[in-house]
Amino acid sequence: MALHLRDIAKRLVITTGTKKGQHPLPATVMRMLREHDEQAAMAAT
Repeated sequence: MALHLRDIAKRLVITTGTKKGQHPLPATVMRMLREHDEQAAMAAT
């Protein structure tokens, strides 16, 4: 899974903020996915 996260992170580009134009770290991608899953679970209940 970590290798897939690296590939995903390389394809993403930060669009706003101080890191605009850079790629996120794999840990950031993982955190964003986890937060999305938590929000989706809350919305489903």
